[in-house]
Amino acid sequence: MTVVTLSELKSDAESFLAFKRAMGHPYRRGAFEIERFLRFVGEQWAGDDDIPLADAISRWCGRLPDRKAVTLGNEFGVIRQLCLHRRRRDPTGYVPEHAFAPVKESTFFPYIFSREEIRRILAAASMHQGRFIWASMLRRLILVLYCTGLRLGEAVRLNMDDVDLDRGTLLIRNSKRRTRIVPMRDDLVAELRLYVDDRRKLLLDRAHVDSEALFVRRNGAALHTKAASNAIRKLLRRLDIKPAQGRVGARPYEFRHAFAVHRLTAWADEGADVHAKLPWLSAYLGHQNVIGTEVYLKATPQLLELASTRFEQHVRRARQPR
Repeated sequence: MTVVTLSELKSDAESFLAFKRAMGHPYRRGAFEIERFLRFVGEQWAGDDDIPLADAISRWCGRLPDRKAVTLGNEFGVIRQLCLHRRRRDPTGYVPEHAFAPVKESTFFPYIFSREEIRRILAAASMHQGRFIWASMLRRLILVLYCTGLRLGEAVRLNMDDVDLDRGTLLIRNSKRRTRIVPMRDDLVAELRLYVDDRRKLLLDRAHVDSEALFVRRNGAALHTKAASNAIRKLLRRLDIKPAQGRVGARPYEFRHAFAVHRLTAWADEGADVHAKLPWLSAYLGHQNVIGTEVYLKATPQLLELASTRFEQHVRRARQPR
């Protein structure tokens, strides 16, 4: 059994945070969780020199029994990393197993735009008349989101230097601590050529200084994520794709989901091995691993039916006598 003192635990925590920050991680959320854990331990073992580490972690994780699994998992993960760091000093130190706070499978199902909805959204965007959000820009922003699966923030942060229309690529800089190159189809390149011309005319007509941002508002200033999100949400509400009030329903992020699902569905229709294609799609989307991409396999009845059929065929082949 690993027994520690509060001062030892605090020293280990300081060493752990210093290590994380030396590796380039701000680790603010982790530092907040560790501070709460140390405060909790100090209250539970006030005046006691010997603190059983396993008991301390157990009480910490069980203090609020009705928390969501993902919340518990996030808190537990930070403390487990602290315990792993302690082993550098104490090789026999206690480290809780992952099963202590298992991460449950996500039950989230994204809203997937139909192709007809995409056409309606693009038609409405092309006719948009706003004070700051103009039609040419809004249409091309939505096309970039749907045709490349970029996150909204990634698209909004694009600069003119990040767009290579000759090669047909977009450079996504420092997103999730990674930089990647995203190829585009020729039809999207053609749309962006038209937009870049519209953008140049807008800046010339209004004598605006070029902000270097790809997507600019009507006044020439760079588009920000919040303004883009609000404009798209209002568009979805106007088309009755999103409820008139509340945070429920389709979101701007759904264009990324639609891109992924429509791409997987196209591969399935072509008879491709969808599972073999997942790593390619994962890299294109900028996911850290393929696990984040697998959720899209459950997103449409067509893909679920495909998975069921292939599993049935696999079972039948396995049962055939050799």
